[in-house]
Amino acid sequence: MSFDLNAEQRAFRDVMRGFVDERVAPNAEHYDREQEFPQKSFDACVEMELPSLGVPEEYGGVGADMVTQAIMAEELARGCASTSVTMLISKLGMLPIINFASEEIKRHYLPRVAKGDIQASYCLSEADAGSDVAAMRCRAVRDGDDYILNGSKYWITNAGISDTYTVFASTDPEARSRGITCFLVEKEWGLQFPKHEDKMGLRASPTGEVVLHDVRVPMSHRIGVEGEGFKIAMHTLDRSRPTIGAQAVGIAQASIDYAGSYMKGRKAFGGPISELQGLRFMLADMAIRTEAARALVYRACATIDAGDPDNQLSYLGAAAKSFASDTAMSVAVDAVQLLGGYGFTKEFPVERFMRDAKITQIYEGTNQVQRVVVAKHLLK
Repeated sequence: MSFDLNAEQRAFRDVMRGFVDERVAPNAEHYDREQEFPQKSFDACVEMELPSLGVPEEYGGVGADMVTQAIMAEELARGCASTSVTMLISKLGMLPIINFASEEIKRHYLPRVAKGDIQASYCLSEADAGSDVAAMRCRAVRDGDDYILNGSKYWITNAGISDTYTVFASTDPEARSRGITCFLVEKEWGLQFPKHEDKMGLRASPTGEVVLHDVRVPMSHRIGVEGEGFKIAMHTLDRSRPTIGAQAVGIAQASIDYAGSYMKGRKAFGGPISELQGLRFMLADMAIRTEAARALVYRACATIDAGDPDNQLSYLGAAAKSFASDTAMSVAVDAVQLLGGYGFTKEFPVERFMRDAKITQIYEGTNQVQRVVVAKHLLK
């Protein structure tokens, strides 16, 4: 199977590169330093109609293929990883709606997400239930035509910023994973956001706690049937993990671009350090690993576009996410090394690339969990 970009995808990539260089990358250092939501960059993305890419055409979106969405994630991350996450999180929050919600719910929320009028968050993890989703303690109890939700969710991207929250809660604690149900909850229904994390990386992307205390959710906002939540969550993550891989590739490419430019200008031993073979080999290895990661990410995305004909999406998504994020981390570390002492200062962006790369090995399933998924596929 070929994964060469078609003419339309190449044109989109070229447009994205110019857009990111002009409208996104110049804001990255400021928002990272101040730990603020990247509003100027988000507004620029809305002007470019980027929130509409992942929304089907019948609901006001573009309905772009996953490879195109991966290009968006990669190019944004090349300029600002936090802005890339901001564009990905609403898609993650809306994937259960796109694939499992009623027509009424789709038509009410998806067009507004596509326009950038509202944002969505995905509430699966808890303090003691990250990789072990079945251990969640958030509860949903039926009360007439409503459900009453109680509990808290941790590590939630855009907590307090988003307008809607796709919340997974247990309607049957004894059934563990088979007792989890999915709900769409609006912020104004009583959600609380008591804590935001002071993070090492992705500092311009707010991450916090979402608390639900007797939050009443109408039955119309239950997504799927009772007990279907775990299936919905895993179905969603299979289709979002490749874009985390794309984000990681963007961080790696930014590291290569900056390190290569620096090497040509930095003088040592009578010439630019780009002439030193040991350093040239480091840069070459960085590029080789990144190109391999990009190909694996595109393959996973192309598998989604093809409808997963060989039932390999869980395997490929896990492989792409883990390999690309490991690559981003190693490449960013090498970029710091190539800059020497300057790479260890905040005056140069490679230290931010390194800090941002680390989370890609952790969120949406740690890379250790991804290897469990890969091994399970190989040994089934």
